[in-house]
Amino acid sequence: MSQLSELASTVRAQLTAPGAPFEVIEQPVNGQLMRMYRNAFPNLPALLASARSHAGKPFIRYQGEVWTFDRLFAEADALAACLQAWGVQPGDRVAIAMRNRPEWAVVFVAAALIGAVPAPLNSFGLGEELHAALADVEPCVLACDSDRLARIGGDAQVPGCRILCVDGAAPTSGVEDYRVVVAQAVPPAALPALGPDDPALILFTSGATSRAKGVLSTQRAVCQALFNIDYIGALSGMTSPEAVAALMAKGLAPTTLTAVPLFHVSGLHAQLLSSLRNGRQLVFVSRWDPAQAIELIRDERITQFNGAPSMVMQLLAQPGFDDAALTGTLGGLGFGGAGLPQRLIDEVLRRRPNSLSGIGFGLTETNGVGAAVSGALFAYKPRASGMLSPIVELRVVDASGAPLPAGEPGEICLRGVTVMQGYWRNPEATVGAMRDGWFHTGDVGYLDDEGFLFVVDRIKDVINRCGEKIAAAEVESCLLQLPDVLEAAVFAVPDDETGEAAAAVVSVREGAMLDAAAVRAHVGTHLAAYKVPAIVQVVKDALPRNPAGKLLKGPLRSSLLAAARD
Repeated sequence: MSQLSELASTVRAQLTAPGAPFEVIEQPVNGQLMRMYRNAFPNLPALLASARSHAGKPFIRYQGEVWTFDRLFAEADALAACLQAWGVQPGDRVAIAMRNRPEWAVVFVAAALIGAVPAPLNSFGLGEELHAALADVEPCVLACDSDRLARIGGDAQVPGCRILCVDGAAPTSGVEDYRVVVAQAVPPAALPALGPDDPALILFTSGATSRAKGVLSTQRAVCQALFNIDYIGALSGMTSPEAVAALMAKGLAPTTLTAVPLFHVSGLHAQLLSSLRNGRQLVFVSRWDPAQAIELIRDERITQFNGAPSMVMQLLAQPGFDDAALTGTLGGLGFGGAGLPQRLIDEVLRRRPNSLSGIGFGLTETNGVGAAVSGALFAYKPRASGMLSPIVELRVVDASGAPLPAGEPGEICLRGVTVMQGYWRNPEATVGAMRDGWFHTGDVGYLDDEGFLFVVDRIKDVINRCGEKIAAAEVESCLLQLPDVLEAAVFAVPDDETGEAAAAVVSVREGAMLDAAAVRAHVGTHLAAYKVPAIVQVVKDALPRNPAGKLLKGPLRSSLLAAARD
């Protein structure tokens, strides 16, 4: 064991010891003893209410506006009172469908403060996708922006669901106007009495099924996950004193550029809620633009940027990224821990040495908790996806579910206090993913003898485009709606700008006049733009299958890539 990994083990023991800030205890959860942080908040309303102490400090900067913590809570209190007047009770769902903007945070906080369950929807979705998610969640209230309102035709198609529009709602449209609702000064509502197993949050995730699934998490799971983010920061800081000293010497307020959508666990937990709890600043952008990001880093004195690997790559490629006058405030870059291009890791280490850059591996189903590391520990083992969290158990299994010895790759399974309660109203999917309390991630990896997790492959048939997950089955289902399409295969292909892109091979009927442009146009009218295949190949022959009838995507992918190279 190296000197640095020994230091990490010592620091971990110090941080989690009895009486320490991140003391870890064991308590029964659903009949199983689980490790958890003693000092984590008991529920989300209590955690959010603690942030009122930040008062007049700036919190969110957006399009020239500065929202203080006081302003956020003033509007959240007014909205919370309105939600209660509309009959929203603890456990009821409040759906959120809008681009990143301060009102997104207000709606989330207002719903959570009264014990309702925020259900953020994928804001990239078109009308069909949004309506499908709304039908699953059955919210009492949908809070949206005018763009999402137009996509659903002004109708949530959920009986009794009120619609609240945060921008441009006409008083006669049958839609509640956010600005009118939050105009009244209202005292904070009494915090609800919630138990640790009460519902806290529904986030949607794309898996290897044809529809996105809602992930239901408890109050305990979300609060433990947020406390774990603080633990990661403490571990990284204590093992990277030089990087911390350099950052402190600049005298800058911690400020994160938030371009990751807030409906993702990486945007919601690691950026919005963590910064809210700890009094840090966020700069919101509604759309990712790497050139604009360079300007914002300079103008807003950004100290941290976390994004999908492709976003970090695009940022590094921008002219002026190495100019200290433009990005000298930036103290760290962060990105997800699976499928990272080798070039990206090397570039970050070369161009941001001794920074608090880092990596993490977690899933929506685990509230983002799994493994993470930054600073010196990231530089020590940059190919790893982080060190295992103190509150999660990990085992690696073979195809039959039998545990594998240390160092041997297999499917990564996680068990712990932050794992989801289940897929919302989808018991079959829950049973398929959860076995004896273990969540089967669909990712392949191994744990080394120093506690570092290495993620080497993915089992699930999912394309990761700019951090957005595309379920191949969902796109295939859409393609098969075309009368001339007999078979469809969708899979990932490498892409320099987006990391991965979707490619499709479709087999069509004899005499069909369907071409690639028509196929792409069809998908574009039914699914979000990022799900439209970048490459489409139309063939007349049947697609290859194995003796059991399973589609063989490997040969199709190899053939397509070979044709692209020729």
